[in-house]
Amino acid sequence: MAMRQSDAEWRGDLKSGSGTMRLGSGAFEGAYSFPSRFENGTGTNPEELIAAAHAGCFSMALSAALSQAGHPPTRVHTTAKVHLEKAGAGFAISRIELDCEAEVPGIDAAAFAQQADGAKANCPVSKALAGTEISLTAKLL
Repeated sequence: MAMRQSDAEWRGDLKSGSGTMRLGSGAFEGAYSFPSRFENGTGTNPEELIAAAHAGCFSMALSAALSQAGHPPTRVHTTAKVHLEKAGAGFAISRIELDCEAEVPGIDAAAFAQQADGAKANCPVSKALAGTEISLTAKLL
């Protein structure tokens, strides 16, 4: 199976330093800093990348599950919100909110909800983040 890698470099101390994160594929490279991570400064941060990974993984997992159940989706759109909060002397990702809407011909709301719950539990990124509370709102359009 595939192995993926990315890299990051940080220069300086926590508050005044800065860094760069780069995807191994070269598809993305972005600067990050204390303000971009803990405030509303410009640049990216690890939590934003986790959110993108989780939204993408869940969308693919739901599409696969729906297709296997005989209801291939027209569209699955997911937003992931990763919450970074103060925890003791440091910080922790306290929860992730997945918000999904999908166009799926020929499926009823109950069957869609069942497939969405299964995708949340079984997508590889959800499994990797199992120690974090993950909530899901799934809407059939």
